[in-house]
Amino acid sequence: MSTKKESSEPEEIELRKIYLKVNDLSYKDDSLVVDLVRFLQEKLASIQIERNGNELEISAPLSMPKKTIKLRIRKFLYKNNLKENFRPISYKKDEKDGYEIHEKKQVEFTYY
Repeated sequence: MSTKKESSEPEEIELRKIYLKVNDLSYKDDSLVVDLVRFLQEKLASIQIERNGNELEISAPLSMPKKTIKLRIRKFLYKNNLKENFRPISYKKDEKDGYEIHEKKQVEFTYY
């Protein structure tokens, strides 16, 4: 007879920090950043997001790939018709690892 011990303590999930810079997005409209936070929390229930000015700090489980967050950011930009103007770019500085939502450079050609 084997008996299993049922632990009343929840298992600790290892988290990692992913930083998201939203300088360009908040410059266009600060409500877009609030919408992005809401969108990410709805789509990815296992993450927690804290906002520090123009930087979002995302606490995600180690089992979640970083690319999942990038894909959800791209989906948010597409749904809000911002895909033509913004894109997520990966960056790693010091100990900070994450993405930056950067405004695309628009090049206009004029023909004579």
